[in-house]
Order: sequence, then C-alpha cells, then structure tokens
Amino acid sequence: MQWRKGRRSDNVVDARGEGGGGMRFGGGKGLSIGAILLIVGIGWITGQDPLQILGQLAGQMGQQSAPVSTGTGTGKAPPVNDEQAEFVASILGDTEDTWRAIFAQGGRQYKDPTLTLFSGQINSACGFASSAVGPFYCPADQKVYLDMTFFREMEQRFAAAGDFAQAYVIAHEVGHHVQTLLGVSAKVQAARQRGERMEGDNGLLVRQELQADCLAGVWAFQAQQRLNWLEPGDIEEALNAANAIGDDRLQQQGQGRVVPDSFTHGTSQQRVRWFKTGFAKGDINQCDTFTARAL
Repeated sequence: MQWRKGRRSDNVVDARGEGGGGMRFGGGKGLSIGAILLIVGIGWITGQDPLQILGQLAGQMGQQSAPVSTGTGTGKAPPVNDEQAEFVASILGDTEDTWRAIFAQGGRQYKDPTLTLFSGQINSACGFASSAVGPFYCPADQKVYLDMTFFREMEQRFAAAGDFAQAYVIAHEVGHHVQTLLGVSAKVQAARQRGERMEGDNGLLVRQELQADCLAGVWAFQAQQRLNWLEPGDIEEALNAANAIGDDRLQQQGQGRVVPDSFTHGTSQQRVRWFKTGFAKGDINQCDTFTARAL
C-alpha cells in the first residue's frame, strides 16, 4: 500500500505516555494483561460490553491508583519522525476526504472525528478502557482511540499483518463515527433502552458492526479510485484481518467453543462479506445491514 500518497490529518492527538503502567487497586498490585483478557472473554460469553465491565472496575479502584490518560491530553500532535503515527494520520486524512465527499453528495456536512493515540489505558467519555479491548470509537466524544500495539498483536496473535490490514481497522472505527453522524448509533441505543435484542448472531450489535465493516469497504473503494495506492495483496490483507477477528474465530481460540448467542461483531465469513460488499462499488446504500435478511 502506497500510503504516503494520502493527505495527513490534523486530527490525530498523541496521548501516549500520559497514563501509568497499568490499572491498580488499593495495595498497588496491577491488574495483569491476562486478567484483562479474562474480563474481555467474560464479556464475549455473557454478551456484556467489555468496556463497561472494565469501566466498572475502574470506578472501584482504591485510593491509590496509577495515573490514567484522560483522552483529552494536551492536544499535542505526534512527533514528526514517528512513521507509525504518520501512517495513522494518512489513513485518517483519507477517510476525512472520502466521507466529506460522500456526505456532500447527500447535502450533508461531515464532521471529522479525532483519533487519539494512547498507550496501555485511557479514560474516554465512554469510560475506562485498556488496550486489551482493542481500538474503539466513543460516540459520546466522537473520538477514535487506538493503542498501536494492537497492530503488533494483529500480526503475532491473529496472523493478520500488513499496512492495509491496519488501515481497515482504522476505517472500521471511522465507520462507527459515520454511523453516529447518520443517526444509526442513536437508533441502536434507543432499541437497547426498549429492551430489544442486542447480542447474538442476528442482534443489533452484530448488524451495527457489520455495517461498519461495509463502510470501511466503501472508503477503501473510494480511496483507491482517488489515489490508486493499493498494491497486489492489499485487499487480501484486509480480508484476512476481517476473517481473523470474527466472533466465531475469536471464541474458538479463546474458549474452545463458539457461542452464537453472545456474538457482538459477526462471524469471520460475515465480516469478510460485508467489507467486500462495500468495496465492490463504494456505495453506502449497499450497507444496510439492519434490513438484510441474511447477514
């Protein structure tokens, strides 16, 4: 991927190093990565949002706690010699160009999100989050949060390497921002409050996540039309990443069995399908996962 062709966004904030080394309780004993992963696993099994579980634990911290980045930081930009951060700024910048153009076609104005780089843990408007939960978007502050060690985990744990695989991850989170601006996220939240089914292989959370995958595909198509920056194997990288982080595959790896009733993101096959749907024509109208009979 010739990512250097992309315009660099000015909306990347560097909050790395602002927090402490780990989540700590009264006696100063840190919560290990293994324990955090266990919490995430519990969320998968029970259908609870891991961010909410970790946020509740953060609220129960004792008087002594390690400093945690607030996500607001000083608003500083990443160092100019940081190639990884430059890559993130390039991808984010191109998502801005893509969605500004698409929104303008519909007579709407696109509001750029902020992407905050953090290390270890952070407090967002959606609560406490550890890097163990992976990249995430918070609709309450309209920010994407990314610990770039996740990219190393993608390569080592999920065998999903490559710069376009990483670009897909960023574009997926930006897809959630697009959903917020279009009112999709508010409708899902209203359905939650009405007690409608959220988790499960046909639930609203899965449909919301698969739509974000489709929107990432829309961006990929539009970006390629504009910049012609993809190289042989790039699309396969994105599809491999989508395949690697399906609910069924993650559950099989993590707990040795698949529990469809606790799905929140969709199966590997579904994630691949909806990214390909968005990439086929770059048409946002093809991304209505909420009325699709078959996911």
